[in-house]
Parts: sequence; C-alpha cells; structure tokens
Amino acid sequence: NKHWLIRQAKTPMSNSSIQFLDDAYRKRWQTLLSVDDLIEKLVKKLEVNGELDNTYIFYTSDNGFHTGQFSLPIDKRQLYEFDIKVPLLVRGPGIKPNQTNKMLVANIDLGPTILDIAGYDLNKTQMDGMSLLPLLRGDKNVTWRSDFLVEYQGEGYNGSDPTCPGLGPGVTHCFPDCVCEDSYNNTYACVRTLSASWDLQYCEFDDREVFVEVYNLTADPHQINNIAKTIDQEILEKMNYRLMMLQSCSGATCRTPGVFDPGYRFDPRLMFSNHGLRARRFSAQFL
Repeated sequence: NKHWLIRQAKTPMSNSSIQFLDDAYRKRWQTLLSVDDLIEKLVKKLEVNGELDNTYIFYTSDNGFHTGQFSLPIDKRQLYEFDIKVPLLVRGPGIKPNQTNKMLVANIDLGPTILDIAGYDLNKTQMDGMSLLPLLRGDKNVTWRSDFLVEYQGEGYNGSDPTCPGLGPGVTHCFPDCVCEDSYNNTYACVRTLSASWDLQYCEFDDREVFVEVYNLTADPHQINNIAKTIDQEILEKMNYRLMMLQSCSGATCRTPGVFDPGYRFDPRLMFSNHGLRARRFSAQFL
C-alpha cells in the first residue's frame, strides 16, 4: 500500500546492499569526527574570548538519510520520518539546559529566529517561518503551528539506466542491485498535522495513479500502514484542502489555524476551481 518506488525495493535486502549500506554508515560516523573536532575548537575559542555565554549555537543538518528502512539501501528522497526528520540542538543566552521541546519546527524557522535574535522587526519580513526564540526561552502561552508542509520534486533521467535496463526511463540512483531511489513521478506534497489526539501525515503524489499515502503516527510510528482508504472521509477532505492552502500561502497566511485547531474553518466548495482555489486531481477522485 505504498508508492511504487517503495514496492520495487528487494526484500529481504541482498548481501551486497547490506554491505554497501554498512560501509556508508561507518564512513558517515568517521566524517562526523571532524565535525566534532571543529565544534570543540569553536566552543573553546568562544570561551577563551569570553563570548560563549553571549553566543547562540545552532546544531542541525539537512534532511536525514534512510539506512535500509523499507529495504531501501541508501538515500533521502522519501516522505517518511527517517528522511524528513532533522536534528536541532540550540544553546545560548536565556536557554535552560537539558530541555526538549515537542513543537513542530521546520528549517523555514531558522531565518526568522536569527533575525529575532539580532533584534530585527519580523513584521517587516514576508517569511513563511516563525521565530523559535520564544520556544527556546521557555515562554508560556506561545501560539504555535499545528501542521507544516513537506514537498519534493522527483528526479530522473530521460533514458534508462544502462546498468539496470529492465527498469525503463525516468528513474535514477538505482544502486546497488538496481533498487532505484528516485524517479520523475516521485514528486509529492504532504501536510503533517499534530493535535492532542492525532499525529497524521497526508501525502499526494503527482503521478498517473495520483497515489495517496496517509499515516497515523500515533498508532503507527514507523509508517507501516497506509490508511488512505480507511480514514474518515471528512478528515481526508480537510487535509487535502489544508495541503492546497499551505502550497499556495505566503508569509503570515502560512500561519493560519491547522485542521485540528479550534479556529480552523473548512468550506468544501473552495476545493473546486469555480470557488477560487484550483481543484487537485485527488479531490475529484475521492469526493
């Protein structure tokens, strides 16, 4: 019940794929040793200069690599937690140590946060993200998002991979053992939404199937079961509409109430082109 690119992976993984993955995983840890050395030198230099307590340090990365999940050997182009979840650690003035915050934050929040730290008036900007500074300082009664957008544009070659002639055109990164990690129709958009009782991810693919994947991460944290065909129809329609809104928003309009917020308003008529928003192909299929 997953997109065809996941279904084409070979299960169980071959020994050559496992060896390839083990080698890559080991080399990543070796590479991080130099990053650790760099950070240690930087922190010590700040301390010697008396600036450590006056400096914010953000430690993060780009999107994560999967390491064999769903029998995919190595890459990071899928919609699942192991590819989209990113580490973020911050230290600095006013931040208490050993805190963990469960709010939904995204890389679009880094820009506003740095400007906020610098004292810039965020009302003068048109950025989609929000400053993390109130969360970092532990401010009470902070109004925060309950959902965010995930998008990816699939890549592929016009011709076939010469090492995997049976796979046809449009695929790429078919390594090892002709397990392809990407394709033109691996283009998707998702909305991830969080509430007191729900942790949902809703995704649409731009492909001939108009394939849809929906996961309840509260009950299914490893995203094994696609519940697109069994979830309540009203929730499905709301998330479809919310996805359209997040894809077309800009600035403050991206910070309107999410699906499970008390202030959320849903008008199904807006899902059709004669009411302002372009209808998505999925809407016609399911409504």
